[in-house]
Amino acid sequence: MRSLLIFFLMGVGVFLIDRALKDLFLQGFFWESKCITLGYTLNKGVAFSMLSFLDHKLKWILSALIAGVFVYLIREQIVHRHPILSAMLTGAALGNLYDRFVYGGVIDYFYWHCGFDFAIFNFADVIIDLAVAGFIYLHFRKKEVK
Repeated sequence: MRSLLIFFLMGVGVFLIDRALKDLFLQGFFWESKCITLGYTLNKGVAFSMLSFLDHKLKWILSALIAGVFVYLIREQIVHRHPILSAMLTGAALGNLYDRFVYGGVIDYFYWHCGFDFAIFNFADVIIDLAVAGFIYLHFRKKEVK
């Protein structure tokens, strides 16, 4: 039961932090330096704007994918064993999915352009990457122990 509480609170926390940051940029916050630009961009695709041609179908495809991952996390008891990583992944994914339904795309705002151009991304993207990296680490660490 404790792990479910951690999962819920952490997931809600990630979602709310993501929303607060995105709302800041929706209200017009903008900052630029030599290497970083922080400013509103609407991404209608996924990473690097891929799949943007799917338009409104993309939100339903991603909804099904997120639901499938959530069912997997529950069914395999991963939420109980790793509630923080599970919450990070779920809360951030729901944050980006919320954007797709409300704004028609994901609100991105962090753009690195020093030495090379990188994709524009947001807090939820970083949290998803960290959660996936954590799960990959745990997967390979478990194999080394055997």
